[in-house]
Amino acid sequence: MSTEFKEDSYYIDQINRLRKERNAVILAHNYQRGEVQDIADFVGDSLGLSRQAASTEAEVIIFCGVRFMAETAVILSPQKIVLLPDLQAGCPMADMITAPQLREAKQKHPDATVVCYVNSSAEVKAESDICCTSTNAISVVKSLGKQQVLFVPDEHLGRYVASKTEADIIFWPGYCPTHYRVLPEDILKAKERYPNAEVIVHPECRLEVIVLADEALSTGGIIKYVSESAADEIILGTELGMAYRLQKDYPHKRVHLATEKLICPNMKLITLDKIASALENMRPRVTVPDNVRDKAKKTLDRMLAI
Repeated sequence: MSTEFKEDSYYIDQINRLRKERNAVILAHNYQRGEVQDIADFVGDSLGLSRQAASTEAEVIIFCGVRFMAETAVILSPQKIVLLPDLQAGCPMADMITAPQLREAKQKHPDATVVCYVNSSAEVKAESDICCTSTNAISVVKSLGKQQVLFVPDEHLGRYVASKTEADIIFWPGYCPTHYRVLPEDILKAKERYPNAEVIVHPECRLEVIVLADEALSTGGIIKYVSESAADEIILGTELGMAYRLQKDYPHKRVHLATEKLICPNMKLITLDKIASALENMRPRVTVPDNVRDKAKKTLDRMLAI
């Protein structure tokens, strides 16, 4: 038995004991390490996980993801303790806009409705009019009618939405560094190598990548699509962890990454030993000030009402 396997077994036993003692629920985003997904109570996308956790009787939420996801869990479950096993697990795209920057942009575009991608800080959500996810961004923008839209922080998701609507969208120059690495030539080469495969990419990819794909879907959308598709092969244009999830759930299908560069280092920071430590010490804890939480929740509620 390898030392690594022994260590994993030790931490798994510790986590299973402590989660019962703490009445904790463990959430893992689809981009997390395989062993972290395996230990979780729920695996999914960021908002879906927070909503699942809110519906449980758990007193403690261990969020294996990045900081904005843990903040969303706090917004939806203020009475619960939310722990992020590694506080360094941030989102570069979320960090590309701050609340002061958004306030300044709102002054420049006073007539624009601010649509805020859920991949953003609680402070940015609080300064926005309505949130969206990669799943419902098109529906949210369409619901606003002919209003001018300031879309933050992901320019590429914004441009995808613009291609599917007639909205007048002002784009914020933010992006996901991981999805930005996918180039059109990566998709074309993958298609040559696997001619019978369907191409599914994330809408955070460049628009010139999306137009080469069969579908542009959120992580939750990808899982649903693969479950219903007759295709035996998939070319995947999103983070490596998603490939693990798909191969685990659908072992009879072959999943190929569009490029080997599809790794988010922030999503890989959380490990079994850090989860065990968080449960043992009940930290690091993520909190959101009440005034920020109340405003941010309104933007989420407006989205959920559509």
